[in-house]
Order: sequence, then C-alpha cells, then structure tokens
Amino acid sequence: MGTAGTSTDATVGERRQLINVAYRLLGSLAEAEDAVQEAYARWYALPRSRQEEIVSPGAWLTTVTGRVCLDALGSARARRERYVGAWLPDSLPAHAERGHGHGADPADQMVLDESVTMAFLVVLESMTPAERVAFVLHDVFRYPFADIAGILRRTPAACKQLAASARRRVRGAPAPQTPDAVRADVVRQVKEAWQSKDIAALVDLLDPAAVMTADGGGMAGTALRPIEGGARIAQYMAAIAGKAPGLELLERSVNGVPGLVARRDGAVTTVAAFDVADGRVTRIWVVRNPEKLGPWVG
Repeated sequence: MGTAGTSTDATVGERRQLINVAYRLLGSLAEAEDAVQEAYARWYALPRSRQEEIVSPGAWLTTVTGRVCLDALGSARARRERYVGAWLPDSLPAHAERGHGHGADPADQMVLDESVTMAFLVVLESMTPAERVAFVLHDVFRYPFADIAGILRRTPAACKQLAASARRRVRGAPAPQTPDAVRADVVRQVKEAWQSKDIAALVDLLDPAAVMTADGGGMAGTALRPIEGGARIAQYMAAIAGKAPGLELLERSVNGVPGLVARRDGAVTTVAAFDVADGRVTRIWVVRNPEKLGPWVG
C-alpha cells in the first residue's frame, strides 16, 4: 500500500475537518475536541510500520473520530437525563466577533453554515446515535455509505436506511427559510422591545405558539422547562429585564445567523438564538451555562 499522508503535517492538517465533523455529531465543542484528541492519540500510538500501511490517514482519523463520537452519543443520553434543566448544543460566535481567534481553539476551526444553526442541531439531538452519524457524515459531509459502514459496523444498505430515517426527522421539523436580513430586523426589534420592557411589542413579535428553551446547567438562573406561548414568553422576558439592571444587549451572529448576546460588566452571560417565520419569532434558544460561553469574550 502507499504511504502518502503519513507525515505529522499531513495528519495535523486533518484537525479542522475532524473538529467540524465531531461538533456536528456531538453538539459540544469540548466533547468534539476530546473526540478528535482521542483519535490522534490512537494514531500516534500506532507503530510506524502500521501508519505506513494506511493509505489515507485522514480517512482513518475520520473513522476513529466517528466511532469515538458514536460511543459518546450513546452515553450522552444518560448524562443529559441527570442534567439540570434543558440541555442545548454549544452556541458559536462568528469568527470576526471572537476576541482571541488564534486558530487553536475549536471554535476557530468551525465552518459556520446551515448545519450548525441551533435549529438544525436541536433536530440532530432527536436522532438515534447511529442515525445522527449516518446522516451527518453522508448528508452534510458527503461521505459515501461504504465508508460510513466501517464506522457504524453495519452494511452500506443499513447505513443508507439510517440516513433516510434521519432525513424524515429533519423534514418533520423544517427550519424556516427566512433571509438573514429579515431575521436580523426581527431580532433587532425584539432587542428594542426587551430593553424597553414593552410586553405588547414583544407579543406582536412572537408567534402565539412560540417556545423558549433555556440552558443554565444548574449554574445560572433560568427557566428549567421550556416556556410555551408568545404571551408567556413576553411576560417572562419583561420580568427578567426588570431584574437585570446594567445588562447590555448586543446583536451578534449566533451559529451563523442573527442572534443576541447579553453582557454584564464586560462578560457575556447569555447567548440567544432565534428562529423566525413570517416575520415573527417561533423559537428562542437561550444558553446561560457558563461552561458553554467560553468562545464568547464580549
């Protein structure tokens, strides 16, 4: 077999792709980095002779990363049952809005596209681990089912069926196709109404069936269960505004689409992502767990 790609530089160059794959599979930057580090640890543990037998180190690393993520997804359900309140995927800032974009942090490696929006990641959370791996690798990253079969240890036909099942879940919860300019305008109006504690304006901006889900992880005060209904969400937001003097709201890109960031004394305390349809907010995802706000420096 050939030995192309067995140099250290060649394998290190795969890290960006692996981080992007692992984040979409796990929804957590820290867990994604752990998975990729484990894959590299296994690579470097191989005897040199074995490394030289591997024609494509990148494919080998992807297979190992996929298997590590599959195992992590299997145990994540039990961990999240013990999680305080709702668990949400990590939120990501735009690269230009990061204060320390030196390239080493996993957030600096992320490609921000429709596959990392909060709406899409939340749908991925509804899938079984095998469905998620098959769908993300095939539909997002265009890996052939023959390669995915090696990760899932199933036949290519079975992997194709898993991806099809995952696809039905995505179609069952379609993300609103709202242009970013319209989304940004609605988010700006929400910000202004929230700052002025204008409940009537908030109600007008929220879909009557809107849902707000917040993740505080037991370390930041927030609603432990989703708040349903535009009127209830508006009242909750106005009440929070009244209890948060000195809080600064900023319009920021969140997972590639317009969102809001709350900052107090220069530190980011809250990141909010929105879904918008027909000019009104249908979903709000609020991340307040301080362990998930590392990429946000203000």
